[in-house]
Amino acid sequence: MTSRLHLPAGTAARGPYDLDIDPATAGWSRSALRVLDLPPGGTHTFDSADAEWVVLPLAGGCTVRVDGDLFELGGRESVFASVSDFVYVPRDAHAQIASGAGGRFALAGANCERRLPARYGPAPEVPVEDRGSGDTARRVRNFASADAFPCDRLIAVEVVTPGGHWSSYPPHKHDEHRPGTESVLEEIYYYETEDPRGYAYQRISPSRPGGADLLAEVRHGDAVLVPDGWHGPTIARPGHDLYYLNVMAGPGPEREWRISFHPDHTEGYA
Repeated sequence: MTSRLHLPAGTAARGPYDLDIDPATAGWSRSALRVLDLPPGGTHTFDSADAEWVVLPLAGGCTVRVDGDLFELGGRESVFASVSDFVYVPRDAHAQIASGAGGRFALAGANCERRLPARYGPAPEVPVEDRGSGDTARRVRNFASADAFPCDRLIAVEVVTPGGHWSSYPPHKHDEHRPGTESVLEEIYYYETEDPRGYAYQRISPSRPGGADLLAEVRHGDAVLVPDGWHGPTIARPGHDLYYLNVMAGPGPEREWRISFHPDHTEGYA
């Protein structure tokens, strides 16, 4: 189970992607993530097929052409520097990413049913939330959360955790359909560290017999799959800030992020 849930940097590379997680390789139905490095002057084309995608600059800027529309992304220096603008690519579309100066780009995706229009997401409109307090404080960038940006299935947010802090805390889950209380969501964590010496520990504990169970040291470029179970905390090494991108999607009738806290940790995000 551990080897399937924790994907160290490079172990899930495929074709042009440094990281390529699709529903088939993850063993679930919807959530997907790709990470693409482009050299200066580089281009990459892809067909969205039956999935919707958000192109999110991790470092650098680019243009994104979606069928006949062209979008310019200013991007950012790094994931620790600021929020970024982004582009939504609908299903059944042809897209091209091009970068004059080069950069690294995430493609957060989800298999979906509806075809929505291609759209630009401006950085100033990304809601930023300070979550937790004390040594559980972290900053959440809700660029494609369920209540911030319209998608059919995809939910995606970024989290920056100061060194020494606990994030994804208290432990929580979203693996049961309980209307108004909890939604079923498959989740991907993708990690970056501000310093090469940085790392974190990620915990997933079972919410059911035989469920997901993981305690892993995660480093820059690693990914973790959360098909079910209580996930959290994610613990950042002191003195080294941590970034992770969360990509989620599920089969429920509504696109919503509803979670249950572990019964031994009921304090919530105080």
